[in-house]
Amino acid sequence: MGSTRIISSCLVQEALNQKGYCSQKIHLTPWDLTFLTVEPIQKGLLYFHNHTNQETQSPIQIINHLKSSFSTTLTFFPPLTGRFVITNHNHQDEYKTATCHILCNNQGALFVHAIAENTTVNDILQPKHVPPVVRSFFPLNGVQNHEGTSQPLFAVQVTELVDGVFIGCTLNHAVADGKSFWHFINSWAEISRGHNKPSKLPSLERAFLNGVEPPIRFPFTKDSELEKQKPPPPERFFHFTKEKILQLKLKVNDEAGTDKISSLQAVFAHLWHSVIRCSRGCDPQQELSYRFPVGARPRMVPPLPDDYFGNAAIVGGVTMTAEKLLEGGTAKCAFEMNKMIASYTDEMLRSHCASWVRGPTLLKLRNLANFNSLATGSSPRFDVYGNDFGWGKPVAVRSGGANKRNGKISVFAGMEEGSIDIEVCLPFEILEALENDPEFMDAVSI
Repeated sequence: MGSTRIISSCLVQEALNQKGYCSQKIHLTPWDLTFLTVEPIQKGLLYFHNHTNQETQSPIQIINHLKSSFSTTLTFFPPLTGRFVITNHNHQDEYKTATCHILCNNQGALFVHAIAENTTVNDILQPKHVPPVVRSFFPLNGVQNHEGTSQPLFAVQVTELVDGVFIGCTLNHAVADGKSFWHFINSWAEISRGHNKPSKLPSLERAFLNGVEPPIRFPFTKDSELEKQKPPPPERFFHFTKEKILQLKLKVNDEAGTDKISSLQAVFAHLWHSVIRCSRGCDPQQELSYRFPVGARPRMVPPLPDDYFGNAAIVGGVTMTAEKLLEGGTAKCAFEMNKMIASYTDEMLRSHCASWVRGPTLLKLRNLANFNSLATGSSPRFDVYGNDFGWGKPVAVRSGGANKRNGKISVFAGMEEGSIDIEVCLPFEILEALENDPEFMDAVSI
């Protein structure tokens, strides 16, 4: 399959500075700060060459067009060309030693042009497990979010393949969440197709709840927060069709005696129950958890703008012993997930933020996911397959190596309407057990 070779890299600035945002400070909220000590968001799109377009434009012309439209799009998203400023404070309270803000100084976002001369689109699509070469299609590998003081807050790598192209993007997670990530990608695709501006402009004002005054102080010692990156575990995609999801949802609601469980909750519960069932030798009294982000935008009163650009989610979780999980089945898992999500009211979200300010805690890589804790990121509600940059829609979405641990799961909308793709990181033996488990695979389409 070969390797990936970098052709060029440069910093791309906004085409035109938005008035008022040059050198503006954007203070980070508790939702933002919690991600400082983990790695960024890495998501990318795979395309076949459009032969009609290929006849009229050379690869370098396509690269230059993407770079130009990237610069234009950045004009509407000034935080992405800025840098973090982390200030350490001399303070009697040793646990509150730093503050952080984004300085929108238009220093630039990273744009990398690369080539994988011996890799085809089918080399990415056809293997059962995601090939390791995919990780080389993303920029800023191994960088943690707090390094945004010197590293770009957003980066793009356009990798030429034998018969296609991969656009890999890396967003500092302390700047914004997955919804904001895809808002930018959707906007870039629109401008690449000839639009003058995004159809939906970002709302850049940060939400500080309950009268919290920025900047917020938090515990931070750079040297002690660094953790050695381990090689990412094996990854496999499982596809759930709209029809299979509906069958699973109806079955789970019927067994739980409710009609409240959503399609996504049913899929998550099916996956969690199956992984634990296939993980032989689990101690019945071992506490297990399943964690995933709960969006805050629609849950606030009044709701935050749908186009709020930043982090607006809280990591929620369900915990139970292996014995209760296996005895209760998928229905029990789904019911507990539904109950947990319903608990995240406006009042609870405000209380959580106030509590965080009183006792700030930052996420750690080692705690994101492990054998006893599955952790899901992303959402099937994000527009992935509508991103046409001028040569057609993508044929696949893939994620990079950032934050990858055993138990890390990413969820995406499938190519067909209403379908879902789940990317699962687990040891080979558990992935193989899932693949050979009739109960799990009954809901999965190959």
